[in-house]
Amino acid sequence: MGQPPIPPTPSEVNVSGKTVIITGGNAGLGYEAARQYLTLGASRVILACRSIARGKDAVASLRADPTVKTPNPDALIEVFELDLDDYQSGLRFAKKVKDEVKELDILLNNGGQVFLGYEKSKSNHERNMQVNCYTHLLICLELFPLLRSTAAVRGLPSRITFTGSATQIKQNTLSKKPIAPDSSVLSHFDDEATFSKFFRYADTKTVVNAYVRRLAALAPSEVIVNNPCPGLVQTGLDKNLPFYLRIPMGLVRKSMARTVEEGARTLIFASVVAGPETNGKFLQHNKVDPGAAFLNTPEGEEFIGKLWRESVEDVAALDLALSVYA
Repeated sequence: MGQPPIPPTPSEVNVSGKTVIITGGNAGLGYEAARQYLTLGASRVILACRSIARGKDAVASLRADPTVKTPNPDALIEVFELDLDDYQSGLRFAKKVKDEVKELDILLNNGGQVFLGYEKSKSNHERNMQVNCYTHLLICLELFPLLRSTAAVRGLPSRITFTGSATQIKQNTLSKKPIAPDSSVLSHFDDEATFSKFFRYADTKTVVNAYVRRLAALAPSEVIVNNPCPGLVQTGLDKNLPFYLRIPMGLVRKSMARTVEEGARTLIFASVVAGPETNGKFLQHNKVDPGAAFLNTPEGEEFIGKLWRESVEDVAALDLALSVYA
């Protein structure tokens, strides 16, 4: 069974004069989202990439693309270094943004990976959680004042959009084995004994959904925060899978997946077109969706609160100013 089509972005939509940051912006959905923002008139697009060399290649490709060069020849396209595996890299990235970017309209948290083996990040957390969740939260909180001040200048809300996944709905482990009330959430995910290689990605996207709900409550009239699922898309997300899984996943994507262009439209919709009705919400096929049912239960609410408190405490240990968000 295929996926419903995602319509083109309406022709009247534009982001002229706006600044966009995209994590994981040098390839796949991030690169295509950058291209689409530029075709819509973005004045400045910053690709946050682990590899500066690959980021520069992406910038050169975007500048040479006729769909960008013709309508938006004067756009500023840049690369800022960001290794999501490392809190310290996140701090350096945020400092560079605060030093060099005076207005920030859209933060697209798109970077992510799937690691089937248990690994620790450079910041000593389980690696999937670090890359897909924790460093993104650090960046959001560091840049939140800039997003708010930009909203005041524009008279319009700024945006934080996380690339989500519908895998959270049926594949998260929390609905089957909730974390004990007296247990630490971060310690649970760091424990190798709780690691499930086929379900950890879904758990990271459940955590992202939880973060979105809390971030959305910080300044709802100033910063809209949402969480669209682009659907099954023809990207390189499977590159870390073992060979025996890459082949069947490749066949599935070839037969059922959306094109990267179509998948990226969901990110443009969420970060540009959708309104405050999507604040704090998960979206599928450009429509609000309940997401992981577990999060909508009393146990889920308790999980969200504990996750938020522990996560803010974790990043505030690196920058005490972030403790205001506890």
